Amino acid sequence: MNIILLTPDDWLDDRVAMLTDRRHQHVHGVIKASTGDSLRVGLIDGECGSGRVIMSNDCETRLEITLDQPAPPRHPCDIVLALPRPKMLRRVLRTVAEMGVVNLHLIHSARVEKSFWQSPLLSQEKIRAALLAGLERSGDTRLPTVSLHHRFRPFVEDQLPELIDNRICCIAHPNAAVGLDEQSGKAIIMLGPEGGFVPFEVELAQSIGASAVHLGKRILSVDTAVTAALARTADLQSA
Repeated sequence: MNIILLTPDDWLDDRVAMLTDRRHQHVHGVIKASTGDSLRVGLIDGECGSGRVIMSNDCETRLEITLDQPAPPRHPCDIVLALPRPKMLRRVLRTVAEMGVVNLHLIHSARVEKSFWQSPLLSQEKIRAALLAGLERSGDTRLPTVSLHHRFRPFVEDQLPELIDNRICCIAHPNAAVGLDEQSGKAIIMLGPEGGFVPFEVELAQSIGASAVHLGKRILSVDTAVTAALARTADLQSA
């Protein structure tokens, strides 16, 4: 845990926050912070700063909070991802939070099993927990927005054009002639399931302006592809 994330419910007054849950256990039992120690803290979806320990015992930790630093910069790309297997989904959610993604769109596609949509991990509570774990690792405070889209064609035809706006849109396809790292400008990156998007899906995305790109010569698992795509585009700037 590289940052202690605070919620509005933690505040005792305008300067002091009290922790009694797993964050307290981390501060008291793992970090073993003492009175006077300073910890990195942040308000969820707000600023970062420091928390000076003013009291910590077996039951609670109290911090004097100063929030005076902006959250880390956001990643320039949004992700559109075919819903992965549940065992990969938690890792993907953590990764997009760690990398500072603003928007993650989970979509259906031909190679996504319908049963995946019944996973308990898609509950708002589970999604939030996975995202918070990613933020705590990376020292960030701003939660990505996760949207669920159960039908591929309506998403691509009706919603994707509005999402693209003045950005480029790239759809990962192993036979593409151009690499993702050859693109410039903020982008929406579409990543398929295991086995990739079927030809119809690639063609439909291209019909509304997406460009096919590859992520390299190797075939990657879904969670690795997400990490690779975000790492290769982290330094993109507006066109």
